This record gives sequence, structure tokens and C-alpha cells, in this order.
Amino acid sequence: MNGEVRWTAGEGYVGTTSGGKSFEIYGETSPSPMEMVLHAHAACSLIDVKEGLKHRIENVEFLTVEIESERASTSPKVFTSIVMKYIVKGDVAEKLVSRLIESSHEKYCSVGKMITKSGTTLDWSLEMV
Repeated sequence: MNGEVRWTAGEGYVGTTSGGKSFEIYGETSPSPMEMVLHAHAACSLIDVKEGLKHRIENVEFLTVEIESERASTSPKVFTSIVMKYIVKGDVAEKLVSRLIESSHEKYCSVGKMITKSGTTLDWSLEMV
């Protein structure tokens, strides 16, 4: 993976991937780097869950992860805890979804592994609607 981040004066920063995808960072309408990391963690895990449901995905109306975090009060203000609440609506087994979430956090979500290996606690819950 390669890329660049460019300061754009009044508009914040723009990241560009080696594949040519661009995204704004830390501007008036764009997330801060820490917000991006938190959301990347949730997205990474939700992708794992969705992929695990691939043969049942037509039975799913929506998948959502609500995220809350706490950070250290002094610099560097790393995450100290993250709580994820998964909300799934559809005709899929709760036991399967729980297993997919657990395996995401234990094995597959590389973003989450980087965060928890730094000492951040992670708790999650599942609500089936």
C-alpha cells in the first residue's frame, strides 16, 4: 500500500491512494485522523460480518455498527476503550452473527487488531431486530 496526504490550506488535507482514490481529512466537513481510525475499525469488522453472511445476505435488511470510544486525557490521546453495538435486521441466525463478530475481532479485522494490541479494550453487543 502506498499513497500521499497533501495539505490544502483552508480545506484541510486530502489523501490519495496508489489506486487513485481521494478522500478529505481533517477539514470543516471531513473527519479527523482518529475519527477515521475508529470508523475504519467498525467498517473493517462490519465487512467481515457481511462477507460471512454472503450466502444469506439476501435475508438481511441492514447491518449497522454504532461505535463509542474513550481516549486518554493526555497526549498521545490514544483510544483506551471502544464499544461496538451491532444492529442486524433480517432473517439470519443470531448465533451465526455472533460467531462472525467474534471471529472478526479475534482473527480477521486487521484495523481492530492494531488498535487492541496497543492496549485498547474492546466490548461489543448484538441487537437483532
